[in-house]
Amino acid sequence: MLNMLPNTFTYRDAVAIGISDRALRGFVEAGSLDHVGHGLYRKAEAPPADLDLVELALRAPNATLCLASALAYHDLSDAIPTMVEAALPRTQRPPRLTAPVRWHRFDAQSFAVGRNRREVEPGLFIGCYDAERTIVDAFRLRHREGEELAMEALRRWLRMPQNAPASLLAVARYFPHAEPSLLHALRVLT
Repeated sequence: MLNMLPNTFTYRDAVAIGISDRALRGFVEAGSLDHVGHGLYRKAEAPPADLDLVELALRAPNATLCLASALAYHDLSDAIPTMVEAALPRTQRPPRLTAPVRWHRFDAQSFAVGRNRREVEPGLFIGCYDAERTIVDAFRLRHREGEELAMEALRRWLRMPQNAPASLLAVARYFPHAEPSLLHALRVLT
């Protein structure tokens, strides 16, 4: 029956295909499954994965990697985030997780701007803002995240081939408070 489940699954997923509590405990005791969090199980033979991102993807399907986590993913920062930074629409409450997550709540109307998906393990995806949206967010939230984070990301992005300031400004138009500071930084750096 375990072959019907993905590498990481919830208690509800197991119950939905007919696996009982007792059977789950038996699989854990036999070493076939690892109990990795409250109501969260992982097959013992599954390839390595970032369990924090896996838990986030399973418990908060709308969660989207943002700011430092997205900057690191796009290689726009040397900083290694100490916790996952994820955004949800303001209308949605963050779930309780064992993974260390710093939650951000973004406006529902602009939440999907620049949002893509990335695979965290086969068949399991999490949202991740593209490089342009992440840079705009860094400028938009520079009062909290720090000016240097935004400037470093912009410098690195400008050095990458095929990046054009016009694509960055197109995203910035959705965020009027970020656009002036971003325009100023582009004038200084280009």
